[in-house]
Amino acid sequence: MNRRYVHYEAAFEDYLRSRGAPYVPVDESRRAVFAGAKIKSFDFLVYRPGGATWLVDVKGRKFPYDTRGGKHYWENWVTRDDLDGLAHWQRVFGEGFESVLVFAYWLTCPADPPPSRCLHTFRGLDYAFLAIPIDDYQAHARPRSESWQTLSIPAAHLRRLATPFAAA
Repeated sequence: MNRRYVHYEAAFEDYLRSRGAPYVPVDESRRAVFAGAKIKSFDFLVYRPGGATWLVDVKGRKFPYDTRGGKHYWENWVTRDDLDGLAHWQRVFGEGFESVLVFAYWLTCPADPPPSRCLHTFRGLDYAFLAIPIDDYQAHARPRSESWQTLSIPAAHLRRLATPFAAA
């Protein structure tokens, strides 16, 4: 089943289960073959009453993230492969489905303000979950590292475009 040993994904699944949200975890194999091409998979199908079913890819990040003595907030990088796979699955599933990145922020120290007022404790760690549709993310994505094929969006855009998962 799902990669439960990745604490960010396990925390997100626990959050869904604790809220009674209908969802299906996707098999842990990270690539699927569709029409002869290998495509990166997503982590969860989340059924939303009255809204599109979400194809969710969970991206775990520390909040804040420490590097060489500095603290960085709102880390939101993804790989081109992540976006390409999610865009592909959104086309395959069609109308009524939307690909969404969920940034699972592990709060490593008290944050003021936290990334979301909706916090979830799992195995003694605190998490906040922010959702952003890939169409919004792609519209603001900028290269972060060409060698790693990663992209990110400015923190101000993420704060404006992402919604706490509970409110999504």
